[in-house]
Amino acid sequence: MKTKSLALTGVLLALGYILHVIVPPFFLGMRPDMMLTMLFLVIILVPNMSNVITAAIVTGVIAALTTTFPGGQIANLVDKPVTAFVFFGLYVLVSRYKMNNVMATALTFVGTLVSGSIFLTTALAVAGLPGTFLAIFTAVVVPTAAVNSIVMFVVYPVADRIRKRTLSTSQTVATKKA
Repeated sequence: MKTKSLALTGVLLALGYILHVIVPPFFLGMRPDMMLTMLFLVIILVPNMSNVITAAIVTGVIAALTTTFPGGQIANLVDKPVTAFVFFGLYVLVSRYKMNNVMATALTFVGTLVSGSIFLTTALAVAGLPGTFLAIFTAVVVPTAAVNSIVMFVVYPVADRIRKRTLSTSQTVATKKA
């Protein structure tokens, strides 16, 4: 993995951690997982398997350490890597088309629904749920998918412009050295 990719991944996951911590819980002590948006952004901006594995593990560990959900530690450690690979697979399928803001937003919505389903299923198996699966899915996962999608809609164009500018700058520097 290149140093720039690793640095970008670290910065985005740190931002995801900050968002994850400051967003307040809103249903039975559960909070939306804002780290997912940054995980998805990392996968879109640096779409290679080593980066997906690294980002998934780091995100899972951070989410496990900061969760307030009963049984959420194990659920996060299962959910984040599985979700990252599903999201990466979806990204590869749609990357034949030009990646744009709408596509990144749609992928984020679907990825968040997948993540919530895996998380709740794992938590149900490990510790049980404080309500019914459907109630929690409807009250937490669907609104989280909407919020994550809105955040991606705002953040993706900015991150993509920065990435393109960085690539063109590094290519210019490499050309001057040659």
